[in-house]
Amino acid sequence: MRLAVYLPLVLPLTALPVARLAADHLHPRTATRLLTVVAAVLAACSTLCLALLMVVGTAQVPGNPLPDGWADPEVREEVPHVRVTGTVAIAGLLVVLVAAVTVARRALRVRRDARKAIAGLPVAGDVAVLPDDDPYAFALPGREGRVIVSTGMLRCLSAAERRALIAHERAHLERGHSRVLFVARLAAASQPLLRPLRTAIGYTVERWADEEAAVAVGDRRTTARAVGKAALAARGGGPVGLPAFAAPAPGAVPRRVAALLGPTPDPSWPTPRSRTGLAAIVAAAGTTVSVVSALNASVALFVILKAATPL
Repeated sequence: MRLAVYLPLVLPLTALPVARLAADHLHPRTATRLLTVVAAVLAACSTLCLALLMVVGTAQVPGNPLPDGWADPEVREEVPHVRVTGTVAIAGLLVVLVAAVTVARRALRVRRDARKAIAGLPVAGDVAVLPDDDPYAFALPGREGRVIVSTGMLRCLSAAERRALIAHERAHLERGHSRVLFVARLAAASQPLLRPLRTAIGYTVERWADEEAAVAVGDRRTTARAVGKAALAARGGGPVGLPAFAAPAPGAVPRRVAALLGPTPDPSWPTPRSRTGLAAIVAAAGTTVSVVSALNASVALFVILKAATPL
């Protein structure tokens, strides 16, 4: 158990090479799904092992609820009973819990505020137009998903570009991109090494919606112009945590425009010998080892705790 319980804390490093490569070389749909699964699994395993180390650290606290058998030297020898590690794990798990709650509360607050903003406004189908000179557009998920767009944004675009914008935001709603972004933010909050994956996922969901919009309007150049003009006009990308048409991430918009001006992405999987294929294999291997290590540490601690518990 000594090594297994620590591995998931560092194995997220194996996923870093695939973050940028997947975003640039895989179809955005495939890249989004791959990176989201990898981030979620690695974050869950890392948090689980922090919890296991916290149990070990709790054994050193006077009056802890663990069985007296934990005081047995043979039992202590079987677990990573290091005072500093246990104490750090307790603090680390508290930080993770606070960060996760903060992400969840922020997401709920943003959705609540957005719904209040459109309350009482006329809604044409699934599109709500806010009388605001600031140009922005975003997708508001829920039972009745809404595309929120300001009058300032509509004035910046031609009729064809407006159709591309609406199609882009509808793609976010239909593909559940708000949930994907929420999972990515939770993963990054619980494991800081996964922040590059969060950034990459934020980019790939926009690229995915761009491709859906290009198909809907039948013109990649029109969609590219809409993205570029909206980004130049917008002062921000809409509420944090919601998919937005003009995302403010540095360098993301030029990459999106360049991708739309290029050929349609190839949906096929890259060969194992390519850099992207090799990076995906490394990420998959790291994720698999993380799962196995977390399960092994959990079972080992359970067996030790059971053996140390008096009948």
